[in-house]
Amino acid sequence: MKKLLFTSAVVLLFVACGGSGNDQKEATKEESKTETPAAPSISDDPVYQEGLALVAKPENLCLTCHKVDEKLTGPAYRDVANKYENTPENIKMLSEKVVKGGSGVWGDVAMPPNPAVNPADAEKMVKYILMLRNK
Repeated sequence: MKKLLFTSAVVLLFVACGGSGNDQKEATKEESKTETPAAPSISDDPVYQEGLALVAKPENLCLTCHKVDEKLTGPAYRDVANKYENTPENIKMLSEKVVKGGSGVWGDVAMPPNPAVNPADAEKMVKYILMLRNK
C-alpha cells in the first residue's frame, strides 16, 4: 500500500510539474516554425539611409521646400515617388532636375538649380525618394 501511495504521489508530482519538459520544448519548436519573420523595413536599406542623409544635409536645402508627406513650396517626396516609376531613365531625369532645376511639372513655382549637389549624390537622393512610393 505504501508503494502504491508513493508511486501515485510521484506520478502526480511529475504530471503537476509538467513532465519531462519535452511537451513544452515541442510546443516552442512548433511556435517558432509557424512564426513568419518580419519583412525588412526600407529604412534598413543602405540606399535609403544614404539618400536620406543627403536630403537632410542643411547645405543641400532640400527640406526647405519639400517634406515626405506634405506639399510645401515643392511637392511631397511621396507624391514624386507615386508619380514616377523607379526606372533608370526616371532616376537619370530626376537627378538632372535636382542639379539643374526644373519647372512646369508641379505647378508654377520653379525648382531652383542645386549646382553644389554632384550628380552621383543627386542620384542617391532620387533613389531614396522613389523608395517612398506607396505600395
